[in-house]
Amino acid sequence: MPETPALPRWSVADVHESFDARSFTDAMERLGADVGRLGLLFDTHDVRGITPRQPTADDAAAADAVITAFNSVAEANSILGAYVYATVSTDTRHERAQGLLSELEVLEANLSPLTARLAEWVASLGADALAKLSDQAREHLGPLRRLQARAEHQMSEAEEHLYAELSTTGSSSWGRLQGDITSQLKASVALPDGAKELPMAAIRGMASNPDVRVRKAAYDAEMQAWPTIGTACAAAMNAIKGEANSVNRRRNWASPLDASLYANSVSRPTFDAMQSAIHASLPDFRRWLRVKGQLNGDKNGVSWWNLMAPLSFAPSNISWDEGVQLVRGAFGAYSDGLAGLVDRSLNEKWIDAEPREGKVGGAFCMSFVDDRSLVLLNWSGSVDSAQTTAHELGHAYHNTQLAHRTPLQRNLPMALAETASIFCETLVVEEGLSRLQGDERLALLDVDLQGAAQVVVDIHSRFLFESEVFARRQRRTLGVSEFNELMGEAQNNAYGDGIDQSTAHPYMWILKPHYYGSHFYNWPYTYGLLFGLGLYAQYQQDPDRFRGGYDDLLSRAGMDSAEQLGAAFGLDVTKEDFWTASLDVLRARMRDYEGLAAPHLTK
Repeated sequence: MPETPALPRWSVADVHESFDARSFTDAMERLGADVGRLGLLFDTHDVRGITPRQPTADDAAAADAVITAFNSVAEANSILGAYVYATVSTDTRHERAQGLLSELEVLEANLSPLTARLAEWVASLGADALAKLSDQAREHLGPLRRLQARAEHQMSEAEEHLYAELSTTGSSSWGRLQGDITSQLKASVALPDGAKELPMAAIRGMASNPDVRVRKAAYDAEMQAWPTIGTACAAAMNAIKGEANSVNRRRNWASPLDASLYANSVSRPTFDAMQSAIHASLPDFRRWLRVKGQLNGDKNGVSWWNLMAPLSFAPSNISWDEGVQLVRGAFGAYSDGLAGLVDRSLNEKWIDAEPREGKVGGAFCMSFVDDRSLVLLNWSGSVDSAQTTAHELGHAYHNTQLAHRTPLQRNLPMALAETASIFCETLVVEEGLSRLQGDERLALLDVDLQGAAQVVVDIHSRFLFESEVFARRQRRTLGVSEFNELMGEAQNNAYGDGIDQSTAHPYMWILKPHYYGSHFYNWPYTYGLLFGLGLYAQYQQDPDRFRGGYDDLLSRAGMDSAEQLGAAFGLDVTKEDFWTASLDVLRARMRDYEGLAAPHLTK
């Protein structure tokens, strides 16, 4: 990637010049003191589980004081956390940053029990009753209702406090271990012009290289490299899932999935409707994958190293500047404000795009100061990278609409946090489809459907894998070979004959950070994709009306349930028909793809 040295890196120096800056050390000390004072405020007002009763005027005053103070501390904690993680995520070998992140985790461990106490207190008084007397409770009614529901699934106050403290040396540390060792892993790749030792982020980026020899060499390098850290990652997975199972039992969750659904503000009927529609779509995705495989010379389904392959007869590599203009143009077709966000992100150094050793893989967006975000990418020079850029900038746009909300109001469930990102990706795809024909159209559909297959089919395999891991971890720990076996079974059940199963990737559980958390972290992406497609259909029907309500919908994503947000646009997400309609959009693109591919398959 000759343009790599010119790729942007983010800067957070305008907030604090360095970890040694007086402003930073003062902010850390102030946060520690404020967390302590917040605990004393909770004690003063006896904010904890009490005998249920009707709230009084004194309770309303307590709610006003406690919610205001909690939001203030949470805001400061969020900004400091993002500032430190900006270094950790781009240089996991930075020991000072790692140590500071650990300090912040300890402070957060003192905040977590206070959230549990607030939930118990609200449940004792009733969120709706409290909202009639307290201005702050009224402004935070949605989040308080969620806290009230959470109170039914909490341990005792002492147990919640102990768990929060122990998790800093338990699941949190194990999760960081996985991130550290995967980001620091290097491997030798037998490239056509000679072997090179490269960081894994760069090797993973070769999955979309136009040269099949490079893609296959990268795949082979992965197969050699991942097993070298398998034992450590298996230990991390066992620790995290074992801890989650124990805590879920004590919190009276019937299953890890139920805990995940609560965390995402999605009801079980909604989830079941979505899953049913996904199962029905798998044969369509498998048929499309076989066609993609044939375009790449595969006979028995697409080979794993060709899953993200660009078409050999269409332009595939694009420069960073071309990718940015592609995204900006599509955003501009929606609104000047959305296009302007692209300019801001570059001018104000929100983006870190260069893949390099020690940098975590993948991509993410995290809110920072005011309406500003930090966007991490690993740019590989592909159209898929441009799609990822649109996705993450969609999150950044969402953050601009949340900026006026408090931390309690903008605590987004992940399934709903994907709304703007998927919508922005769809803008890029639809803009291209509106003007492209022939092989150029086929190439765009190829990139789009690759992404859709990842979010529907691959994430279905991740859900199957994680479900089985949770179940088996109830009885015992699992070894590397068993994790590999479960991964293979899950990929076989999801992909079927769409891929050449002899080339399946048994080590996906090692490299995906999404597994290294207490809850299912994968299915919400599928929710986001299909909900976003449903929203785009609403936009097409009445663009002006949609624009008029969209920003408010985004701002309320941490305050309303998935069903409430859908209803705001006339969408009933509890019905399978809604999810089928979104998948039908993808089915239509597959048919378009297959028609455009036919001439190349008969040559």
